[in-house]
Amino acid sequence: MALETALDATSALQAAQQTVEIEAAGLNAMRGALDGELGVRFEAAISAILDAQAKSGRIIVTGMGKSGHIGRKIAASLASTGALSHFVHPAEASHGDLGMVGANDVVLALSWSGEAPELADIIAYTRRFSVPLIAITSGPKSALGSAADIALVLPKMAEACPNGLAPTTSTTMQLAMGDCITVALLSLRKFTAQDFRQFHPGGKLGSRLLKVRDLMQVGDAMPLVGEATPLSRAIVEMSSKRYGMTGVVDTEGQLTGILTDGDLRRAFAEGFVDRAVSEIMTRAPRVTTPDTLASQLLAEMNARSITGIFAVENTRPVGVIHLHEILRAGVA
Repeated sequence: MALETALDATSALQAAQQTVEIEAAGLNAMRGALDGELGVRFEAAISAILDAQAKSGRIIVTGMGKSGHIGRKIAASLASTGALSHFVHPAEASHGDLGMVGANDVVLALSWSGEAPELADIIAYTRRFSVPLIAITSGPKSALGSAADIALVLPKMAEACPNGLAPTTSTTMQLAMGDCITVALLSLRKFTAQDFRQFHPGGKLGSRLLKVRDLMQVGDAMPLVGEATPLSRAIVEMSSKRYGMTGVVDTEGQLTGILTDGDLRRAFAEGFVDRAVSEIMTRAPRVTTPDTLASQLLAEMNARSITGIFAVENTRPVGVIHLHEILRAGVA
């Protein structure tokens, strides 16, 4: 029994390794094809999509079966990176959902063989109303490939399935082409990390894209005193705001220093005298800006053993943030 289990495990591992090798070969073939005709057509497809977007058109993605599942992912990726896009099921399209395809839209249809009969009505609709049709297929002379304005013809490669039937390599290549389109569009539109956060406010990704301004405390929540404030009153400000420090500002409201627990310990060690905070404060403290990524600030605070820091604009404090506030937001 132990021997049989070991053989089964080896067989499973070999199957996994072969799957990766076969699918990688498909991606390599696709990469090579992009140096030729596929690359020319890809650029034409991106141009067509950009033309549609310039007219406030959307990218309508469609496909049947496994190609449809890949199409849904492509549509989701496009939408999450700022490209107006949604998936239309070809069977539902034949029963009213063709009304979801507008005159300024562009249709991206997926079918490995190019002969999915369910696509017939949506193909006919695009031809009738001159809606640009881009195909992702391996069949240039298929019904889809022949009808398309731009056919992104992928190399025909062996499926990883030992029977050559289950869509594996083919769907991997379709997915990769969808990623190529998504990345090309967001790169050309200079889609930034902050733009990305608008569509990903939740979860780990959203927290990684939070800025200091999203978490900092402002107004009366900031511990602040003037340079001439007596040390005794500064201690009250520190205690009430619970940041373990207070900012010190001059008469024009510019941050000139901070008073920390460490500064207080040194003052008490020298013999407490209720003097002005400007005499013992730490001058030129480290600060941040409201537009700094919270994840970036967290790394800096950890590296320098800082627990609280002020955000400034034009040398004036506009917010304060504690290490714990960043961690509570899920930034790590």
